Amino acid sequence: MIFNSFNFIIIFPLLFMLYYIIPGSKQRVRNVFLLLVSYLLYMQWKPTWALILLAVTVVTYAAALMLERRAYSRGWLTVGVVLALLPLIFFKYFDIVGESVSLALSAVGLKCSLHGLNWAIPVGISFFTFQALGYLWDVYYRRQEAEHDFLAYALFVSFFPSILSGPINRASLFLPQLKQPRKSFDYEKTVAGLKMLLWGMFMKVVVADRVGLYVDTVMQNYENYNGLTDFMASVLYSVQIYTDFGGYSLMAIGVGKVLGFELRENFRRPYFAVSVTDFWHRWHISLSTWLKDYVYIPLGGSRCSTLRNYWNIFVTFLVSGIWHGANWTFIVWGMMHGVFQIIEKAVGQQRCSYGPFGRSIKMVITFLIVNFAWIFFRMPTLSDACHMTGRIFTASWDSLYFDGLNTTAFILFGLIMLVAKDLTDEFMPTRFRILDSPYVVVRWSAYVFIMISILLAGVFGADQFIYANF
Repeated sequence: MIFNSFNFIIIFPLLFMLYYIIPGSKQRVRNVFLLLVSYLLYMQWKPTWALILLAVTVVTYAAALMLERRAYSRGWLTVGVVLALLPLIFFKYFDIVGESVSLALSAVGLKCSLHGLNWAIPVGISFFTFQALGYLWDVYYRRQEAEHDFLAYALFVSFFPSILSGPINRASLFLPQLKQPRKSFDYEKTVAGLKMLLWGMFMKVVVADRVGLYVDTVMQNYENYNGLTDFMASVLYSVQIYTDFGGYSLMAIGVGKVLGFELRENFRRPYFAVSVTDFWHRWHISLSTWLKDYVYIPLGGSRCSTLRNYWNIFVTFLVSGIWHGANWTFIVWGMMHGVFQIIEKAVGQQRCSYGPFGRSIKMVITFLIVNFAWIFFRMPTLSDACHMTGRIFTASWDSLYFDGLNTTAFILFGLIMLVAKDLTDEFMPTRFRILDSPYVVVRWSAYVFIMISILLAGVFGADQFIYANF
């Protein structure tokens, strides 16, 4: 279910009440209820997709039980990983493999056309597949005991707040929460969760969807605009993807809190990063830590020669690019981030002070590098990404396209609110916390102001989240 839809606004309070009618001591009954809700909500997209979700769940559950016996453990791990990855590869990557094969065959005079099912990719398949694979590897490396309660494990894989776009949950953090008795009603968690929902909604509909109107207008016809406008569209896309995905993650964590669960943090003000390496400590944290634990460290991490370490970084972010989508633009985007981090290590960027304004300079440089890479992430082809980048550097900067006075005013309002909150959270975390003010009047004035802002400045037609496509 999309959090910024009217269906969610109507259905979630009902689910919340039904959930808390069940006594907290009856955690298994609550788990069954949440499992049914998770599958029913997932099936509203397309009922047959639930069969894929169930198949990945059954395969990894059974493989983990076999791994627990330790007999032929590597073989069972291989079987489990391959079977769990098959739906993801078939639905998401068949086209790019088929296209590459077709091009290779045509180069030697053979004609062949291979088409997959990219148009029918089950939503959230990358997220729930990586979540299940992480659990399987944890069991293999003895970091996690195999889960014998199939209902609990199925809920871990399909938990509805996070199944579409994460965060990617860890079994070691989530499964224990399913086993312990939960409070009949946790007031403090519910209030904290509702605050996250409110601000996440603001990020999504007031900032992300509003700037998205400008981004789509310009980037879909970038050749018709000058260099300054194309550059502004790229900057606003950086804002859009952060507030879209960050807003979703915040809402998912908030819904989890309202239900009494703790989901892991997924964003930590990434555009205040002082290096690309630092950016990945703040951006999509659940994925970056997953890649570190299951790709980077098994490859050797940093406990190896310098050249091998550089190779490990490159491969890790190549995998990140491939995970994001079956398009060469994503693969190049991932390789860019790997190369940028290798360069930072090679030149000792972390040790460079850059003078009295060092942190500010580092943040600006990092943002420009990340923003440049986002162009390749956003554009449909490598050719379009290169041409748009070329226009930014070669076309005139004599004017800037404005999409109407009202739209511009709403964009500026959203950006000012976003920057003000991120600035205070980053540099003054114990001050100016208006949403957590001890004064009731201040708190509720802030709540009402944000809700009115959402109603007046929000865009409610763009009901999809960018990362739900991954």
